[in-house]
Amino acid sequence: MVGASLALALSQLELDVALIEAAPFGSGEQPSFDQRTTAISNGTQRIFDALGVWPLIERAATPIKRIHVSDQGRFGFARINAQEQGLAQLGYVVVNRVMGEALWRRLRESRVTIHAPARVVSMQLESDRQRLMVDSVGAIDAKLVIAADGAKSAVREAAGIGATTQDYGQTAIVTNLATQKFHDHVAYERFTPTGPIAVLPLSDARVGVIWMLAPAEAEQALKLPDTEFLARLQTEFGLRLGRFTQVGKRFAYPLSLTQADKHTAPRLAVVGNAAQGLHPIAGQGFNLGLRDAACLAEVIADVRHEGGESFDPGSALVLERYQSWRGKDRQGIIRFTDGLVRLFAQPFGPVKALRNVGMLLLDLAPPAKDYLARLSLGAAGKIPRLARGGRLIE
Repeated sequence: MVGASLALALSQLELDVALIEAAPFGSGEQPSFDQRTTAISNGTQRIFDALGVWPLIERAATPIKRIHVSDQGRFGFARINAQEQGLAQLGYVVVNRVMGEALWRRLRESRVTIHAPARVVSMQLESDRQRLMVDSVGAIDAKLVIAADGAKSAVREAAGIGATTQDYGQTAIVTNLATQKFHDHVAYERFTPTGPIAVLPLSDARVGVIWMLAPAEAEQALKLPDTEFLARLQTEFGLRLGRFTQVGKRFAYPLSLTQADKHTAPRLAVVGNAAQGLHPIAGQGFNLGLRDAACLAEVIADVRHEGGESFDPGSALVLERYQSWRGKDRQGIIRFTDGLVRLFAQPFGPVKALRNVGMLLLDLAPPAKDYLARLSLGAAGKIPRLARGGRLIE
Protein backbone atom coordinates (compact mmCIF):
# COMPACT_ATOMS: atom_id res chain seq x y z
CA MET A 1 0.00 0.00 0.00
CA VAL A 2 2.92 2.35 0.72
CA GLY A 3 4.56 1.72 -2.66
CA ALA A 4 1.32 2.27 -4.57
CA SER A 5 0.69 5.50 -2.64
CA LEU A 6 4.19 6.78 -3.35
CA ALA A 7 3.83 6.04 -7.07
CA LEU A 8 0.64 8.12 -7.09
CA ALA A 9 2.34 10.99 -5.26
CA LEU A 10 5.31 11.05 -7.63
CA SER A 11 3.01 10.99 -10.65
CA GLN A 12 1.88 14.50 -9.60
CA LEU A 13 5.41 15.72 -10.40
CA GLU A 14 5.18 14.67 -14.05
CA LEU A 15 8.11 12.31 -13.65
CA ASP A 16 8.45 9.01 -15.49
CA VAL A 17 7.34 6.61 -12.75
CA ALA A 18 7.19 2.84 -13.09
CA LEU A 19 5.59 0.51 -10.54
CA ILE A 20 6.80 -3.10 -10.49
CA GLU A 21 4.24 -5.30 -8.74
CA ALA A 22 4.44 -9.05 -8.19
CA ALA A 23 0.67 -9.61 -8.09
CA PRO A 24 -1.57 -9.18 -11.16
CA PHE A 25 -2.69 -5.57 -11.37
CA GLY A 26 -6.10 -4.95 -9.86
CA SER A 27 -6.42 -8.43 -8.42
CA GLY A 28 -7.01 -9.52 -4.85
CA GLU A 29 -3.82 -11.59 -4.90
CA GLN A 30 -1.71 -8.77 -3.47
CA PRO A 31 -1.15 -9.99 0.12
CA SER A 32 -1.37 -6.46 1.54
CA PHE A 33 -4.84 -6.00 0.06
CA ASP A 34 -6.59 -8.64 2.17
CA GLN A 35 -9.33 -8.67 4.81
CA ARG A 36 -7.08 -7.34 7.56
CA THR A 37 -8.09 -4.02 9.08
CA THR A 38 -5.77 -1.05 9.44
CA ALA A 39 -6.12 1.89 11.81
CA ILE A 40 -5.20 4.97 9.82
CA SER A 41 -4.30 8.27 11.45
CA ASN A 42 -5.68 11.70 10.63
CA GLY A 43 -2.38 12.43 8.90
CA THR A 44 -2.77 9.35 6.70
CA GLN A 45 -6.33 10.38 5.85
CA ARG A 46 -5.02 13.75 4.67
CA ILE A 47 -2.35 12.07 2.53
CA PHE A 48 -4.98 9.85 0.93
CA ASP A 49 -7.15 12.92 0.31
CA ALA A 50 -4.30 14.71 -1.45
CA LEU A 51 -3.75 11.64 -3.65
CA GLY A 52 -7.44 11.51 -4.60
CA VAL A 53 -7.86 8.14 -2.86
CA TRP A 54 -9.90 9.20 0.18
CA PRO A 55 -13.19 9.81 -1.68
CA LEU A 56 -13.07 6.14 -2.74
CA ILE A 57 -12.41 4.98 0.84
CA GLU A 58 -14.45 7.36 2.97
CA ARG A 59 -17.79 5.54 2.91
CA ALA A 60 -16.14 2.32 4.11
CA ALA A 61 -13.97 4.04 6.74
CA THR A 62 -15.15 3.93 10.36
CA PRO A 63 -14.08 6.88 12.55
CA ILE A 64 -12.46 6.23 15.93
CA LYS A 65 -14.01 8.60 18.46
CA ARG A 66 -12.47 7.11 21.60
CA ILE A 67 -9.67 4.75 22.64
CA HIS A 68 -9.96 2.57 25.74
CA VAL A 69 -6.88 0.78 27.12
CA SER A 70 -7.13 -1.80 29.93
CA ASP A 71 -5.09 -4.51 31.65
CA GLN A 72 -6.95 -7.74 32.42
CA GLY A 73 -7.29 -8.43 36.15
CA ARG A 74 -5.90 -5.01 37.15
CA PHE A 75 -7.56 -1.74 38.08
CA GLY A 76 -5.65 0.49 35.64
CA PHE A 77 -7.18 1.82 32.46
CA ALA A 78 -6.78 4.82 30.18
CA ARG A 79 -9.18 6.64 27.85
CA ILE A 80 -8.57 9.10 25.06
CA ASN A 81 -11.51 11.04 23.66
CA ALA A 82 -11.39 12.82 20.29
CA GLN A 83 -13.68 15.60 21.48
CA GLU A 84 -11.41 16.36 24.45
CA GLN A 85 -8.50 16.66 22.02
CA GLY A 86 -10.43 19.09 19.83
CA LEU A 87 -10.64 16.51 17.03
CA ALA A 88 -13.56 15.15 15.05
CA GLN A 89 -11.97 11.70 15.30
CA LEU A 90 -8.68 10.14 16.43
CA GLY A 91 -8.38 8.25 13.17
CA TYR A 92 -10.25 5.68 11.09
CA VAL A 93 -10.40 1.93 10.59
CA VAL A 94 -10.41 0.61 7.03
CA VAL A 95 -10.28 -2.88 5.56
CA ASN A 96 -7.07 -3.28 3.55
CA ARG A 97 -8.97 -4.65 0.56
CA VAL A 98 -10.90 -1.36 0.29
CA MET A 99 -7.67 0.67 0.33
CA GLY A 100 -6.15 -1.65 -2.25
CA GLU A 101 -9.07 -1.28 -4.64
CA ALA A 102 -8.96 2.52 -4.30
CA LEU A 103 -5.21 2.63 -4.97
CA TRP A 104 -5.54 0.35 -8.01
CA ARG A 105 -8.28 2.56 -9.44
CA ARG A 106 -6.31 5.79 -9.05
CA LEU A 107 -3.16 4.15 -10.45
CA ARG A 108 -5.12 3.01 -13.49
CA GLU A 109 -6.14 6.66 -14.06
CA SER A 110 -2.60 8.01 -13.50
CA ARG A 111 0.39 8.30 -15.82
CA VAL A 112 2.32 5.66 -13.84
CA THR A 113 3.66 2.81 -15.98
CA ILE A 114 2.63 -0.45 -14.29
CA HIS A 115 4.46 -3.74 -14.77
CA ALA A 116 2.35 -6.46 -13.16
CA PRO A 117 2.77 -9.27 -12.52
CA ALA A 118 6.52 -8.73 -12.62
CA ARG A 119 9.53 -9.17 -10.35
CA VAL A 120 12.97 -7.63 -10.11
CA VAL A 121 15.49 -10.34 -10.98
CA SER A 122 18.67 -8.29 -10.51
CA MET A 123 19.84 -4.74 -9.98
CA GLN A 124 23.15 -3.22 -11.06
CA LEU A 125 24.43 0.24 -10.13
CA GLU A 126 25.91 2.14 -13.07
CA SER A 127 27.47 5.59 -13.10
CA ASP A 128 24.27 7.65 -13.00
CA ARG A 129 21.47 5.09 -12.72
CA GLN A 130 20.35 1.70 -11.50
CA ARG A 131 19.72 -0.95 -14.14
CA LEU A 132 17.00 -3.39 -13.15
CA MET A 133 16.34 -6.67 -14.91
CA VAL A 134 12.64 -7.41 -14.60
CA ASP A 135 11.13 -10.72 -15.63
CA SER A 136 8.60 -10.45 -18.47
CA VAL A 137 9.80 -6.85 -19.09
CA GLY A 138 13.57 -6.79 -19.56
CA ALA A 139 15.93 -3.98 -18.57
CA ILE A 140 14.66 -0.79 -16.90
CA ASP A 141 17.04 2.11 -16.21
CA ALA A 142 16.11 4.34 -13.28
CA LYS A 143 17.66 7.42 -11.74
CA LEU A 144 16.08 6.37 -8.45
CA VAL A 145 14.83 2.99 -7.25
CA ILE A 146 12.50 2.84 -4.24
CA ALA A 147 12.31 -0.38 -2.25
CA ALA A 148 8.72 -0.75 -1.02
CA ASP A 149 8.45 -4.52 -1.18
CA GLY A 150 7.94 -5.48 2.45
CA ALA A 151 9.96 -6.57 5.46
CA LYS A 152 11.80 -9.25 3.45
CA SER A 153 12.57 -6.75 0.70
CA ALA A 154 14.46 -8.34 -2.19
CA VAL A 155 15.22 -4.91 -3.67
CA ARG A 156 16.75 -3.69 -0.39
CA GLU A 157 18.92 -6.80 -0.20
CA ALA A 158 19.97 -6.44 -3.85
CA ALA A 159 21.31 -2.99 -2.93
CA GLY A 160 23.43 -4.58 -0.17
CA ILE A 161 21.33 -3.27 2.72
CA GLY A 162 20.78 -5.78 5.49
CA ALA A 163 18.14 -5.80 8.21
CA THR A 164 17.84 -6.97 11.80
CA THR A 165 14.79 -8.92 12.88
CA GLN A 166 13.60 -9.45 16.43
CA ASP A 167 11.04 -12.21 16.82
CA TYR A 168 8.43 -11.25 19.43
CA GLY A 169 7.36 -14.86 19.92
CA GLN A 170 3.78 -13.91 19.11
CA THR A 171 1.31 -14.67 16.34
CA ALA A 172 -1.56 -12.34 15.49
CA ILE A 173 -4.94 -13.91 14.81
CA VAL A 174 -6.96 -11.49 12.67
CA THR A 175 -10.70 -11.74 12.15
CA ASN A 176 -14.00 -9.80 12.17
CA LEU A 177 -16.78 -10.22 14.73
CA ALA A 178 -20.43 -9.40 15.17
CA THR A 179 -21.23 -8.16 18.69
CA GLN A 180 -24.33 -7.81 20.84
CA LYS A 181 -23.69 -4.11 21.52
CA PHE A 182 -22.77 -1.39 19.02
CA HIS A 183 -19.10 -0.43 19.22
CA ASP A 184 -20.00 3.30 19.42
CA HIS A 185 -16.77 4.12 17.52
CA VAL A 186 -14.52 3.01 20.40
CA ALA A 187 -11.19 1.24 19.74
CA TYR A 188 -10.12 -1.10 22.54
CA GLU A 189 -6.64 -2.26 23.49
CA ARG A 190 -6.85 -5.03 26.10
CA PHE A 191 -3.69 -6.46 27.65
CA THR A 192 -3.94 -10.01 28.96
CA PRO A 193 -1.39 -12.49 30.38
CA THR A 194 -1.48 -14.42 27.08
CA GLY A 195 -1.11 -11.34 24.84
CA PRO A 196 -2.76 -8.08 23.74
CA ILE A 197 -6.17 -7.90 22.05
CA ALA A 198 -7.08 -4.99 19.78
CA VAL A 199 -10.78 -4.55 18.94
CA LEU A 200 -11.44 -1.93 16.27
CA PRO A 201 -14.78 -0.44 15.14
CA LEU A 202 -15.91 -1.34 11.63
CA SER A 203 -18.84 -0.52 9.40
CA ASP A 204 -22.05 -2.56 9.60
CA ALA A 205 -21.66 -2.57 13.40
CA ARG A 206 -18.92 -5.18 13.18
CA VAL A 207 -15.52 -5.05 14.87
CA GLY A 208 -12.08 -6.08 13.67
CA VAL A 209 -10.02 -8.16 16.10
CA ILE A 210 -6.26 -8.63 16.34
CA TRP A 211 -5.55 -11.21 19.04
CA MET A 212 -1.88 -11.75 19.81
CA LEU A 213 -0.85 -15.10 21.28
CA ALA A 214 2.18 -17.36 21.63
CA PRO A 215 2.56 -19.35 18.38
CA ALA A 216 1.42 -22.67 19.87
CA GLU A 217 -1.62 -21.06 21.49
CA ALA A 218 -2.47 -19.24 18.26
CA GLU A 219 -2.29 -22.49 16.29
CA GLN A 220 -4.65 -24.10 18.80
CA ALA A 221 -7.07 -21.13 18.71
CA LEU A 222 -7.21 -21.24 14.90
CA LYS A 223 -8.40 -24.84 15.03
CA LEU A 224 -11.21 -24.22 17.53
CA PRO A 225 -14.82 -24.36 16.35
CA ASP A 226 -16.39 -20.91 16.07
CA THR A 227 -18.37 -21.22 19.30
CA GLU A 228 -15.31 -22.27 21.32
CA PHE A 229 -13.16 -19.57 19.72
CA LEU A 230 -15.73 -16.90 20.58
CA ALA A 231 -16.07 -18.20 24.14
CA ARG A 232 -12.33 -18.09 24.75
CA LEU A 233 -11.94 -14.63 23.23
CA GLN A 234 -14.94 -13.43 25.27
CA THR A 235 -13.27 -14.63 28.48
CA GLU A 236 -10.11 -12.67 27.65
CA PHE A 237 -11.80 -9.48 26.45
CA GLY A 238 -14.83 -9.21 28.74
CA LEU A 239 -18.34 -7.92 28.13
CA ARG A 240 -17.81 -4.28 27.13
CA LEU A 241 -19.42 -5.07 23.77
CA GLY A 242 -21.84 -7.64 25.13
CA ARG A 243 -21.68 -11.13 23.71
CA PHE A 244 -19.68 -11.96 20.60
CA THR A 245 -22.26 -13.54 18.31
CA GLN A 246 -20.47 -14.41 15.07
CA VAL A 247 -16.90 -14.70 13.81
CA GLY A 248 -15.54 -14.40 10.28
CA LYS A 249 -12.64 -16.19 8.65
CA ARG A 250 -9.48 -16.27 10.77
CA PHE A 251 -5.97 -15.47 9.54
CA ALA A 252 -2.61 -15.78 11.33
CA TYR A 253 0.53 -13.64 11.00
CA PRO A 254 3.82 -14.03 12.94
CA LEU A 255 4.96 -10.81 14.68
CA SER A 256 8.44 -9.33 14.72
CA LEU A 257 10.32 -6.05 14.60
CA THR A 258 12.37 -5.60 11.42
CA GLN A 259 14.69 -2.63 10.95
CA ALA A 260 16.75 -1.95 7.84
CA ASP A 261 20.42 -1.27 8.59
CA LYS A 262 20.23 1.81 6.34
CA HIS A 263 17.44 3.61 4.51
CA THR A 264 19.39 4.79 1.49
CA ALA A 265 22.09 3.53 -0.85
CA PRO A 266 23.39 5.03 -4.10
CA ARG A 267 20.28 5.77 -6.18
CA LEU A 268 18.03 3.82 -3.83
CA ALA A 269 15.63 4.73 -1.00
CA VAL A 270 13.84 2.33 1.36
CA VAL A 271 10.28 3.00 2.56
CA GLY A 272 7.44 1.33 4.44
CA ASN A 273 7.85 -2.18 5.80
CA ALA A 274 11.08 -2.53 3.83
CA ALA A 275 12.47 0.15 6.17
CA GLN A 276 10.71 -0.97 9.35
CA GLY A 277 8.15 -3.64 10.15
CA LEU A 278 6.43 -3.05 13.51
CA HIS A 279 4.30 -4.94 16.01
CA PRO A 280 0.63 -3.93 15.52
CA ILE A 281 0.16 -3.13 19.24
CA ALA A 282 -0.33 0.61 18.70
CA GLY A 283 -1.47 0.63 15.07
CA GLN A 284 1.50 2.75 13.96
CA GLY A 285 3.21 0.66 11.25
CA PHE A 286 1.30 1.64 8.12
CA ASN A 287 1.00 5.28 9.17
CA LEU A 288 4.76 5.48 9.73
CA GLY A 289 5.42 3.86 6.35
CA LEU A 290 3.08 6.24 4.56
CA ARG A 291 4.93 9.19 6.14
CA ASP A 292 8.11 7.72 4.61
CA ALA A 293 6.41 7.99 1.23
CA ALA A 294 5.06 11.52 1.84
CA CYS A 295 8.45 12.77 3.02
CA LEU A 296 10.37 11.26 0.10
CA ALA A 297 7.87 12.68 -2.40
CA GLU A 298 8.18 16.13 -0.79
CA VAL A 299 11.99 16.03 -0.85
CA ILE A 300 11.94 15.10 -4.54
CA ALA A 301 9.42 17.87 -5.28
CA ASP A 302 11.49 20.47 -3.44
CA VAL A 303 14.83 19.48 -4.99
CA ARG A 304 13.20 19.48 -8.42
CA HIS A 305 11.92 23.02 -7.82
CA GLU A 306 15.38 24.14 -6.65
CA GLY A 307 17.37 22.38 -9.36
CA GLY A 308 15.52 23.24 -12.54
CA GLU A 309 17.09 21.59 -15.58
CA SER A 310 19.80 19.92 -13.48
CA PHE A 311 17.29 18.02 -11.34
CA ASP A 312 18.20 14.41 -10.55
CA PRO A 313 15.69 12.45 -8.41
CA GLY A 314 18.36 9.98 -7.30
CA SER A 315 21.00 12.54 -6.36
CA ALA A 316 22.94 12.40 -3.11
CA LEU A 317 21.11 15.59 -2.03
CA VAL A 318 17.69 13.90 -2.31
CA LEU A 319 18.83 10.81 -0.43
CA GLU A 320 20.61 12.76 2.32
CA ARG A 321 17.55 14.95 2.95
CA TYR A 322 15.25 11.93 3.08
CA GLN A 323 17.52 10.00 5.44
CA SER A 324 17.96 12.98 7.76
CA TRP A 325 14.27 13.86 7.85
CA ARG A 326 12.95 10.41 8.68
CA GLY A 327 15.32 9.56 11.54
CA LYS A 328 13.53 11.11 14.54
CA ASP A 329 10.01 10.05 13.60
CA ARG A 330 11.09 6.51 12.72
CA GLN A 331 13.09 5.93 15.89
CA GLY A 332 10.46 7.58 18.08
CA ILE A 333 7.67 5.32 16.83
CA ILE A 334 9.85 2.19 16.99
CA ARG A 335 10.85 2.94 20.60
CA PHE A 336 7.24 3.67 21.56
CA THR A 337 5.84 0.49 19.97
CA ASP A 338 8.63 -1.81 21.10
CA GLY A 339 8.47 -0.33 24.61
CA LEU A 340 4.75 -1.10 24.86
CA VAL A 341 5.32 -4.71 23.78
CA ARG A 342 8.03 -5.19 26.40
CA LEU A 343 6.20 -3.36 29.18
CA PHE A 344 3.02 -5.38 28.88
CA ALA A 345 4.90 -8.66 28.45
CA GLN A 346 6.46 -8.33 31.93
CA PRO A 347 5.01 -10.98 34.29
CA PHE A 348 6.43 -9.48 37.48
CA GLY A 349 3.98 -8.20 40.12
CA PRO A 350 5.78 -4.88 40.88
CA VAL A 351 5.99 -4.05 37.16
CA LYS A 352 2.28 -4.81 36.72
CA ALA A 353 1.39 -2.57 39.65
CA LEU A 354 3.47 0.33 38.31
CA ARG A 355 2.03 -0.23 34.85
CA ASN A 356 -1.50 0.13 36.15
CA VAL A 357 -0.68 3.21 38.20
CA GLY A 358 0.85 4.62 35.04
CA MET A 359 -2.35 4.00 33.09
CA LEU A 360 -4.42 5.72 35.75
CA LEU A 361 -2.07 8.71 35.67
CA LEU A 362 -2.32 8.76 31.88
CA ASP A 363 -6.11 8.80 32.17
CA LEU A 364 -5.85 11.88 34.40
CA ALA A 365 -3.02 13.70 32.59
CA PRO A 366 -3.99 15.91 29.62
CA PRO A 367 -0.36 16.43 28.42
CA ALA A 368 0.17 12.68 28.08
CA LYS A 369 -3.09 12.32 26.17
CA ASP A 370 -2.10 15.23 23.94
CA TYR A 371 1.15 13.43 23.07
CA LEU A 372 -0.66 10.22 22.17
CA ALA A 373 -3.13 12.14 20.03
CA ARG A 374 -0.22 13.88 18.25
CA LEU A 375 1.24 10.50 17.27
CA SER A 376 -1.32 10.59 14.48
CA LEU A 377 0.99 13.06 12.71
CA GLY A 378 4.35 11.58 13.80
CA ALA A 379 6.54 11.10 16.84
CA ALA A 380 9.04 13.87 16.14
CA GLY A 381 10.45 16.14 13.46
CA LYS A 382 8.85 18.04 10.61
CA ILE A 383 5.43 16.83 9.44
CA PRO A 384 5.16 16.34 5.66
CA ARG A 385 2.93 18.79 3.81
CA LEU A 386 0.56 16.08 2.61
CA ALA A 387 -0.05 14.90 6.20
CA ARG A 388 -0.90 18.49 7.20
CA GLY A 389 -3.50 18.81 4.46
CA GLY A 390 -1.24 20.75 2.12
CA ARG A 391 -0.18 20.17 -1.48
CA LEU A 392 2.90 18.32 -2.63
CA ILE A 393 3.78 21.19 -4.96
CA GLU A 394 3.50 24.59 -3.33
